[in-house]
Order: sequence, then C-alpha cells, then structure tokens
Amino acid sequence: MSTFGTLFRVTTYGESHCASVGAIIDGCPPGLPLEAKDVQTQLSRRRPGQSNLTTPRDEKDLVQLQSGIEHGITLGTPIGLLVKNEDQRPRDYSETDLYPRPSHADWTYLEKYGVKASSGGGRSSARETIGRVAAGAIAEKYLKAAYGIDIVAFVSSVGKVKLPSVVSPPSQVGSEDDDVVEDALAPEFVELLKTVSREQVDAHPTRCPHPETAERMTKRIIRAKEAQDSIGGTVTCVIRGVPAGLGEPVFDKLEAKLAHAMLSIPATKGFEVGSGFRGTEVPGSKHNDPFFVKEDGSMGTRTNWSGGIQGGISNGEDIYFRIGFKSPATISQAQETAQYDGTPGTLAARGRHDPCVVPRAVPIVEAMASLVIMDQLLIQNARKTALSLLPAITTLPPTMVKPTASS
Repeated sequence: MSTFGTLFRVTTYGESHCASVGAIIDGCPPGLPLEAKDVQTQLSRRRPGQSNLTTPRDEKDLVQLQSGIEHGITLGTPIGLLVKNEDQRPRDYSETDLYPRPSHADWTYLEKYGVKASSGGGRSSARETIGRVAAGAIAEKYLKAAYGIDIVAFVSSVGKVKLPSVVSPPSQVGSEDDDVVEDALAPEFVELLKTVSREQVDAHPTRCPHPETAERMTKRIIRAKEAQDSIGGTVTCVIRGVPAGLGEPVFDKLEAKLAHAMLSIPATKGFEVGSGFRGTEVPGSKHNDPFFVKEDGSMGTRTNWSGGIQGGISNGEDIYFRIGFKSPATISQAQETAQYDGTPGTLAARGRHDPCVVPRAVPIVEAMASLVIMDQLLIQNARKTALSLLPAITTLPPTMVKPTASS
C-alpha cells in the first residue's frame, strides 16, 4: 500500500500532476528540534531542473509543515508535510490516452485498478518520492542527534562507466578452478566508504565523488540525452555509526528491510549488501570477517564483507549496499508498440524526462535508509527498555548472557 514502517510509520500521497504531494509521519519522538529548512535541504537535492543532466521540469518543491510541530519542536503527534505541484503540463501526455508507454506502469496500473491517472504516471511517478524524502529528512535528523549516525549515498555507475571499486575484475583473478581472490573492495574504495561526505557527492552534477569517473558519466548521460534515449546506473549507500543489534529474525532481517525499502523506489531493479554477488565467488575461509577487540574495548571485525549485517542483525560495522536503477522508461524516440486495444502503432512520447535517474535518486536512497534505521532503532529500544525493567539474569550460563560492563 502507501504506508511504510512499524513504529516510525510514513504514509505518502499524491500523483505526478495533482494539486500536491506529501506525507503523514506517525511515531516521530517528541522533543526533536525541527524546522522546514531541515526537510527542505534534502528536497532541494531531489528536485528536478538541477542541471542539464536531469528533467527540465521546474518545481521548487517547497515544503509546508502542517502539523505535529510547535515553536520548532516535535510534539510526538503525526507530522503532516505538503509540497505543491506547480509546473504541470498534462497535455504533454495526451499520447498515453491511446498508448501504454513501453516498460512504464500505464498498463499494469490499468490492469490492477481498472482506472489510471490521465498523465505523468500518477503514483508510479518519481513525484511520489517527495513524501519519502521529506520523512527521511526528519528521521535522519533524529538519528544524527541521538546516535551520530551518518548516511551518505553516491552514484557508483552510469551505464558501463563505473567508479573503481574492486582491485581487479574477478575474471582476472586466478582460474575458475582455484580459490585465488583479491579483497572484495579496493583499498581506495574502502576508504571512500569511511570518509565520503555529501559535500563531496554534491560537488559534481552526477553525484559521483570520483572526479575522473564523474566526467565520464556526464558524457554518457549527455550522449543518451542527445539521442532522445536514456541510461541506467547504480547508487551505493553507506550508513556509519549504526549500533549493533538492529534487525528482526526471521522475516524482518535488516538487509531484508533495506531491500524492501530500496526496491520500492521507482526504477529500481537490483539490490546487494556487503560483498553482494561478488561474495558468491569467494570461499568461506576468505569471505569470513574475523572478530577482534578494538581500541575502545568494543568487538569489531577486521574485514567487512558482511556489509555490517550478520544473521540479519547489525554488527556495529559500517553498513553498505548498492541499488541498480534501470534506464528511464519514458523516452522521446519513436517506438513501435501497441495501443490499449491492441492496434499496432508508433509512440513518440513528449514531456520532460530524466535521461538518467541516478543523480536525483541519491537523496531518495538516503531517505529510505533513514526510515529503515529509524524504525529498527525504535523497535530495538522498546525491547531493551522492556528487558531493563526485569531483574538481572543470574540463572543462565555466562555464554548465554551478554556481559555487562562490571563483569
């Protein structure tokens, strides 16, 4: 449906060309300092018309906080967020009265509901993600203030142009009959995951923090745009500072919740966490993350092939994952297809469309990551509070109980 989350619940509303889009956030803790500018920062990173690499639709996406806040402080009651649609051109979609756009949601929405929005993709449009980004900005502010959690996403590929991440291609590391393998990630990429900032990401319109690769990505996107075509890519996200213990066995594992969140974003087609598919090529003796005691006395892992999640539960290391976005379905090239009644024909879509969605997807990925971590923290804190009200456990073997600071 249109609601995401268990304790931190977000319901989005609105279509691409209706009067407004937005969200209701239920479960935000009281006492959080919050102003419209805290939300606007992320909405401005998501909005269209940022550069010649995105759609020219000119929406300012100015947020209005409708409820749940007084004198800049959250009340603990539902927060209403509203963003008006201003630069609408429904006439650009008159062709879709006859034709379902290839690989778009026109046909499937009509099959599901029996009716569909007349223009712009309706709820399947990326305009729907405004509510997610706004809600994610609120969750993110709490995570930063309460836990120091840092979430940064960046573009890691466009088409075949890829940010250098592995030491060498797997095909060049030994033969298929041996277990020779390099590290999962190049040392430079590991360092990038530890240090990359949003300022670095936003320094280039592609939102790729590697300048040389960013320039090559620009050329690839421009080539697609000039050909009235589109191209896909990937976004990598790292979450730093997440405490151990988040995630619910068995069906609500942390990576499962992250995958659910990420694959609900429009145009997504793939998700991998940690070593991902690369990990299938590595024997367990090399893929395992050995434990050690850090300088601060906490337990950690020397490597992080797991991507910060083991057994579906966060282990305290950085969480990182990658999402694949397909090439946008709506293009201006003439395409041989069929009308709704099955009559063959040619569709040349009009309108204003992104030749590549990944630069604008970055804040959406960050928002959905924030919503997942926020929800899981509230769930885990409820469990810990319930446990803290009980007498200390003294009847179980020491191996079954988490050691306390005094022990």
